[in-house]
Amino acid sequence: MPERTIDFGKYGAQGIKGYEAVARQLDSLADFIASPVTTRRGLMARLHYLTRTPRARAAAYDAGLTVTDRTLKAWLSGTRNPTRQNLARIEAAYRTVRRHNVARYLLARLNRTGRGTRVEIHPLNQSGVHSSRQRVVEFRTLNIRRWEAIIDAWSSGDDRALDEAWIEQIVDLGSQWGQYEYVTNIGFAA
Repeated sequence: MPERTIDFGKYGAQGIKGYEAVARQLDSLADFIASPVTTRRGLMARLHYLTRTPRARAAAYDAGLTVTDRTLKAWLSGTRNPTRQNLARIEAAYRTVRRHNVARYLLARLNRTGRGTRVEIHPLNQSGVHSSRQRVVEFRTLNIRRWEAIIDAWSSGDDRALDEAWIEQIVDLGSQWGQYEYVTNIGFAA
């Protein structure tokens, strides 16, 4: 799309892409394990989540956790510790499986039987932009009723599809939608 911001931040504006802010908010709603994977408690919680059923093990394997049962048993018993690369794989597999598991619940929660969810869009930070180059970009609220594409892209980890789904939803802002491609924050309570 030629309307999309190409040189964002050229004059000192600060913010993140709207779809990244949506992903952060969805991640906070997913209630990930708070303890980091580098602690024993966080590691055990993630390993138990990924290995408690055969279906969970298959999902973890599909998400990239491809270790032998012997290694997994040693990690769970505490006789061996995972390497830094394996800790990263465990965290990535956990987040992928957790996103997949809560996607259906979040979709129902956000769609609210067709009523949708009110989303607050906090505009980008222009404090570093010279006053002659600042644009009037106000705080906006928007009711999103169709979350299917956003949740599908988020649960599969597809940033490009999430960006397209987000832009498709904010086109409802009329001619100002391009001003909200980059934001400071997006908030919604579901």
